[in-house]
Amino acid sequence: MNVKKIILSNGMPTFLVNIPRAKSATVLVMFKTGSKYENRQNSGLSHFLEHMFFKGTKNRPTTRDLSGELDSIGAEFNAFTGKEYTGYYIKSQKAKFNVALDVLSDMLINSKFEQAEIDRERGVIIEELNMYEDNPLMYIEDVFESCLYGDTPAGWDTIGFKENILNLNRQDFLDYYDSQYGANGSAVFVAGDFSDDKIKKELEKKFGEFRKNKYKNKIKVVETQKIPSVKIKNKKTDQITLSLGFRAFPSNHKDEKVLKLLSIILGGSMSSRLFIELRERRGLAYYVRSNVELYSDCGYVSVQAGIPKDKLNESVRVILNEYKKLKKELVGKEELQKAKDLFAGKLIVNMEGTDDFTSWYGHQFPFSKKFLSPDEALKKIKKVSSQDIRRVANNLFVNKSLNLAVIGDGIKELEIKKNLKI
Repeated sequence: MNVKKIILSNGMPTFLVNIPRAKSATVLVMFKTGSKYENRQNSGLSHFLEHMFFKGTKNRPTTRDLSGELDSIGAEFNAFTGKEYTGYYIKSQKAKFNVALDVLSDMLINSKFEQAEIDRERGVIIEELNMYEDNPLMYIEDVFESCLYGDTPAGWDTIGFKENILNLNRQDFLDYYDSQYGANGSAVFVAGDFSDDKIKKELEKKFGEFRKNKYKNKIKVVETQKIPSVKIKNKKTDQITLSLGFRAFPSNHKDEKVLKLLSIILGGSMSSRLFIELRERRGLAYYVRSNVELYSDCGYVSVQAGIPKDKLNESVRVILNEYKKLKKELVGKEELQKAKDLFAGKLIVNMEGTDDFTSWYGHQFPFSKKFLSPDEALKKIKKVSSQDIRRVANNLFVNKSLNLAVIGDGIKELEIKKNLKI
């Protein structure tokens, strides 16, 4: 699919993906801001503010007015906050797409951020925070990133601190909005079957009035780790949840696709090495998966698993052994091809809707000025060799970059550290 870029009169970039015969259309607005753009006093504000855009505008005063209008056209809509981006999207039938554009632009430009609504929403976000903390499989990566980046915005939970959630006031929201929301540091992504000229006029009409803002960048991550590190979150649970991994490189690194394939081989499917070794052969886990997270200035690869309380050291040894094998042995031709086919198959399956295309390109926006198409990504994947996998494994899987995060109770940190080496 070709992506066409246009610049609105206010300088806001807009990207158009034309999909012939598509019956739906999607608009996604991405802002290059998130929890890494916060400080100790307002940590959690990016996520809290995301909620507030759904609480009423000058033209649609209440939540019911907003959601009711979108429900009446059968639209799907939501938002999400990460550490380096925040996004808002609406997917609707093609014939009602003008309504979707009008509602989303109204939300982002004319939201009221009323103090009464802020006070009401505090409880909702506290319960969301409690939900994450009560679910170790959802929460473990937050603990892992805290292990990696410590007491910095990169190491804090995206949802923020409870004391901040309870005390942020309307002026905090207005100040952050004035700085981070506007034509600077943002972009619009639209996918569907439409006339280029017509959609350009609609986008200019709806988003061209978004003012230019005084965009403030984040503090860059500085990595100084010298020895393996452990982070324990003490919580009474029936099993231990762990995340074990290594620091990597930032997004758009030349070896990004190599690392993605390495992760698939390690724990990216039900036939992956760790799924077979940790679950099928040893019965140590029901849940096991690998993960790659690459930010604009840092990144990591990790393995998560839920394991018996008395099997932590054994599980760590098994996982580290699989990391070591990737350093020493070349991945077989058949196994590598299977990983490539899995990547390609999932990518193709996940690119069937207009929202899939806006998500694909929109999530590249915070990290790159040049977007990779799905076909270009597949070409890069095809070029990866077994030698590439081993080279990247040897570069990344070293003691000074090794980190372990654990959620559970009765964990002996000194005993863990003795076995934490590769």
